[in-house]
Amino acid sequence: MKRTLLLLVSGVAVYGISVALLWPEGGDLRKVLTGAAAFSTATAEKPGIFRKITVADLPAPYATRSAENRSELVARPSNASLQVPAGFRVELFATGFTQPRELRTAPNGDVFVADSQPGEIRVLHGLTKDGKAESVTLFASGLNRPFGIGFYPPGPSPHYVYVGNTNSVVRFPYRNGDLKARGPAEVVVKTLPSGDPADANGGGHWTRDIVFSPDGKKMFVAVGSHSNVDDADNNPAEVHRANVLQFNPDGTGLRVFASGIRNCVGEAIQPETGYLWCSTNERDLLGDNVPPDYITHVQDGGFYGWPWYYTGAHQDPRHAGKHPEWKDKVIVPDVLLQPHNASLEMLFYEGTQFPAEYRGQIFAAEHGSWNRANPTGYEVIRVPVDHGKATGEYEDFLTGFVTPDGKVWGRPVGVAVANDGALLVSDDGSNSVWRITYSGKPSGN
Repeated sequence: MKRTLLLLVSGVAVYGISVALLWPEGGDLRKVLTGAAAFSTATAEKPGIFRKITVADLPAPYATRSAENRSELVARPSNASLQVPAGFRVELFATGFTQPRELRTAPNGDVFVADSQPGEIRVLHGLTKDGKAESVTLFASGLNRPFGIGFYPPGPSPHYVYVGNTNSVVRFPYRNGDLKARGPAEVVVKTLPSGDPADANGGGHWTRDIVFSPDGKKMFVAVGSHSNVDDADNNPAEVHRANVLQFNPDGTGLRVFASGIRNCVGEAIQPETGYLWCSTNERDLLGDNVPPDYITHVQDGGFYGWPWYYTGAHQDPRHAGKHPEWKDKVIVPDVLLQPHNASLEMLFYEGTQFPAEYRGQIFAAEHGSWNRANPTGYEVIRVPVDHGKATGEYEDFLTGFVTPDGKVWGRPVGVAVANDGALLVSDDGSNSVWRITYSGKPSGN
């Protein structure tokens, strides 16, 4: 339901802001910022604020100048305070990593961390009385910018840990509770388009996420584009890039599952439907508020536009007139996010610690912009899901990685659910992992 209202912000009347008032089943009033108000800045992101961006809200390309505005990364201030909704609490879980990226929870509760820059996989084991990881163990080393982690076969008793290097997929023999690989890496996919600029046609997006279909018969590997928006026609540098690739678990059977997805950094399987979902970085240099990053379910054979189109039938002006036959075939993503948020890993919350309304909801890490006049992102968002479908809006859930004067000390990357239902978040700004719990009591965070 929408109503015209005078919005009071900190006691000051603010006119001309579009706000949707939604009454969920529980009867709670939810304020959803829409239209121009849905676009904001990192310092204005606060827990409990919902945003809904639609195709109709997108400005024309070049409505603003493109900006190079890289964040000034600073040490975590002594008075830094992360913010979460009332009843939640966020605490430091582990630190001392070099570049902590993807997180995955093993069936026995151990949490695997891809420490990408040194080429290592680490395991966070146990929980101390003060909420810290009991131990941090080196599981495997000598990898090439590892990111994706998958346990195979899916279910309670995996036999392997799969790892997505930037140029290959390998697997290690594994049994629940192993803190160190019990054997050497076996190469499963020998060659992926490489994110290493030293390789021929290498460079560009380097993360390679991995998930398995619920029946364990297929493996999905996300490969981002080589370029920002180069024409992919007959371009060897873009072969099998900006795609989700599908393989058999033994590395055979390569095919393109979906295309035109510029950089699907985070993959997840929706438990209710079994569908694959992606958290995606869109292209740059069209202005501050276009095109949106997005989170979406991924259709088999679906085309999502890159590089010729974005967000449906919007043609990128840098490729004007190209491929008119595809204009009406471009899929509009389910959830449009603020442009340049740099949406990374995502998951569906299946824990039991958080209130019941959080079950089945999406959490996604927003790494933060580098090319927007006023930075955005640097947070974890929650995306409501109803009967397997995203409602289209999202909530600023975990914020505070940016100081009031705009300096950045933390950058969320990975999300995982611990066996006790806590939400874990990796942060390669402070090189830490954070733990969010729910008690229902005000935390002061």
